[in-house]
Amino acid sequence: MTEQAPNRARVIPLRPAAARPAAAPPPREPLWRDLVGDVLRRERLAQERTLKDVADAARISMPYLSEVERGRKEASSEVLAAAAQALGLGLGDLLGRAQGELLRITSRTSAGGRRATTSSYDGLCLAA
Repeated sequence: MTEQAPNRARVIPLRPAAARPAAAPPPREPLWRDLVGDVLRRERLAQERTLKDVADAARISMPYLSEVERGRKEASSEVLAAAAQALGLGLGDLLGRAQGELLRITSRTSAGGRRATTSSYDGLCLAA
């Protein structure tokens, strides 16, 4: 009589948790201060103006305007209005452009996942 090896299923070890590919994090909603800062910087560069020139015209410090443009500071409505006016924009123009950027960015990120919500309201609403 010959001995036979028992039938064993082949066991494939699992990869350690650290080696498993992580699920992609959900897209991050942009911050309002980043959007407004981007609009200010793009407009200033389009006008070929220096940070100092616009800060002087707006009567705010150059380092502060730089921080606002980079989204590092949450500027007050007075500062935003002054910076916009120094660039020949109204506050509504500045905020409208930032809203357009927000809609563009969020509709692009939501197109692959959940459906973007639509509203009959086509304006900008700010709460104090």
